[in-house]
Amino acid sequence: MALHIALEVVRDSSVSLTSQIQEFIRREIAEGTLHPGTRLPSSRRLAGDLDVSRSVVVEAYGQLVAEGYLETAHGSGTKVVGHLDTGPVVPALLDEQKAGQKAEPVRWDLRPGGGNTPAFPRSEWLRCYQRVLQAADLPLHRYPPLAGEGALRHELSRYLGRVRGVRARPGQIAVVAGFAEALGLLCTVLPGLGIDTLAIEDPGHPGQRQFIRETGLGVLPVAVDGEGVDVEALARSGARAVLVTATHQFPTGATLSERRRAALARWAEAVDGWVIEDDYDGGLWYERGTRPLALQRSMPDRVVYAGTASKALSPSLRLGWLTAPAPMLELLLRARARHDLGTDAFTQLTMAEMLRTGLFDRHLRRLNVLAHSRRDTLDEAVRRHLPGASVSGARAGLHAYVRLPRPTDEAALVAAVLRGSVLVRGSAAFHMRPQPDAPALVVGHAHLPGSGITDALRTVGAVRRG
Repeated sequence: MALHIALEVVRDSSVSLTSQIQEFIRREIAEGTLHPGTRLPSSRRLAGDLDVSRSVVVEAYGQLVAEGYLETAHGSGTKVVGHLDTGPVVPALLDEQKAGQKAEPVRWDLRPGGGNTPAFPRSEWLRCYQRVLQAADLPLHRYPPLAGEGALRHELSRYLGRVRGVRARPGQIAVVAGFAEALGLLCTVLPGLGIDTLAIEDPGHPGQRQFIRETGLGVLPVAVDGEGVDVEALARSGARAVLVTATHQFPTGATLSERRRAALARWAEAVDGWVIEDDYDGGLWYERGTRPLALQRSMPDRVVYAGTASKALSPSLRLGWLTAPAPMLELLLRARARHDLGTDAFTQLTMAEMLRTGLFDRHLRRLNVLAHSRRDTLDEAVRRHLPGASVSGARAGLHAYVRLPRPTDEAALVAAVLRGSVLVRGSAAFHMRPQPDAPALVVGHAHLPGSGITDALRTVGAVRRG
């Protein structure tokens, strides 16, 4: 195999060529540049690349094998030994402290997030990807358009209008690397509009809070109740921009009421403000009745609507989209031009093909049936094993909010069930302000088998009963 290695030798040095090769490889291994198991070029290949005698390389490799840095095997060539510990040495005390914080393997992981995603539609995705690669007009030799491939923006305008009621032409849509990039761009642009603080729902996504702070914006928590974000509290806060999960609030599952939607529109108009609508779980809705339409539909000039394929497909795709009024979209794209050159064109075109052919809709229907079934199992397990608890919010998405009866020591319960090999997050992790009188668990359920959900909740119930 014609392997390469970035190695140079100095011919007029007082250090022999053999020693130079040995010292380079030792240093690269010690510094972690050459990782355990890395294959190196054959002695003949490396001698040819360096234009030195093969015996120079053979001798260097032989000494490194003798010292335990390299190993050779017939048919496998020469490679860095697989058992070398090249990590930094950690003081014993610090290592013990870290060991106390390390998450141990568990039988059931109920956390919401990236791992809480059911099966990816591999055959459909592969079929669409092959069609993209075989297309005569495949954009092989250019960077993707900064706002996204025209084919995907066209299909998204149709899909979002049909499924979410979003009013946006293809030219008002930008394709981004997930919601994280959309939020980062907004945090870059808002200060230029005289906005240095972003209001967020409380409880909400803790990672987003930290992300916003790190961009330099201030964060204002606004309470959430059964009707969604408290718009009167938002108005009192003095904020001119707010991030909301209106359809399926994260993590409580509340849906913003019609009364609150109207009030939010009045607030945005009154303060010349912006609403960032994070429609994070897309088409995952299995509540009886019609899914509420996007906020953007009723106030398209005041809303930046953002969606993502992370929950419906996979977060590893890093595929999302946003719609915004033309002036705001132009600012966002200018900000993006300073950071990257767009999103992978092949992934975009594959997603466009999934939408065009209806394969994405078909996948969503299957996913909704699966998530619905597992939510039913969760509801039954809560009823049976957690008397007095209730599952709140709309039946949607990949997680549920389980309110615990008072008095329940939420922190003690979470710690105790971990010892029973169940990892679950309490609501305190999602609140900015302490809520000691409202204990709850945030349960990711759609990725688990029905038996796993039941077993996990049985453990939680047994621990709570003591």
